[in-house]
Amino acid sequence: LLINWFQYRKHSENPSSVYRTREEIQEVRSKSDPIMLLKDRMVNSNLASVEELKEIDVEVRKEIEDAAQFATADPEPPLEELGYHIYSSDPPFEVRGANQWIKFKSVS
Repeated sequence: LLINWFQYRKHSENPSSVYRTREEIQEVRSKSDPIMLLKDRMVNSNLASVEELKEIDVEVRKEIEDAAQFATADPEPPLEELGYHIYSSDPPFEVRGANQWIKFKSVS
């Protein structure tokens, strides 16, 4: 499997620096972007309409925006909870060193 890698931006992410022209990005997306190719194939095969795919895009963008909003608005957990959901919180037997975060205490 050969995967084309196309760098859209400079590594600096400076918004004033232009790495690719808009036309170049659109051309590459139309010819080799796997998501765009799948969408085209689905529409051409009558598996989905353009409108259905646009609705899915709107739903996905909304879900991403909600998740980003939650992630930025949610307070950071206390330091002693950083290991939660990594290890079993109730091991069936004593496991020495199973929760490496237990030795840390939150300063807040």
